[in-house]
Amino acid sequence: MNATSLRLVAHGHTAALRRARFGGDDALDEGGRSAALALSPTVLGRRASSGDTDACLSSPAAAAVQTAYALGLAPAVETALADCDYGDWTGRSLEEIGVAQPDALREWLSTPDAAPHGGESVAALHERVGRWLDEQRGLGRRVTAVTHPLVIRVAVVHALGLPLATYRQLDVEPLAVVRLTGQGPRWRLRLSAPPAPASG
Repeated sequence: MNATSLRLVAHGHTAALRRARFGGDDALDEGGRSAALALSPTVLGRRASSGDTDACLSSPAAAAVQTAYALGLAPAVETALADCDYGDWTGRSLEEIGVAQPDALREWLSTPDAAPHGGESVAALHERVGRWLDEQRGLGRRVTAVTHPLVIRVAVVHALGLPLATYRQLDVEPLAVVRLTGQGPRWRLRLSAPPAPASG
């Protein structure tokens, strides 16, 4: 069976992301959409929409779906790729929570099992995304999945078998691309240069 090739793409900038707000369902802002349009030929490859991928999946969030379309792909929504459920903190800024609920924020930042906002813990998110990754590994197909920075961080932790707490040491910028290849019981993280631009 062919190896599974999984390309995880973080969605582009939104107003909430620029303001460090928890979750929400904002659309791409103008800068995020322009950057996603520019990304397609340089990072995903000139054949991204015509044979370089067998499937495109997306978080249900508007920004993820819009990023996929800006990349020239037609996504199918995959709920396993949804952002963390931030409960009562959804739409509120990190700074705001730090002022209103400093102890709760400290607990959430230090304990992956904690969900003081009443939503989903990072540990629960890791379990959800890990199950999805394990399902993908045996399919032998090429998948581009557009999702959220935190989802990609916990996906890398799961794929490499790292302690969950190390997700805090991983930074994933908007439109970052992480490549994983899987065959048999393990995933490999692949770092590569973007394809050279077309000549002429």
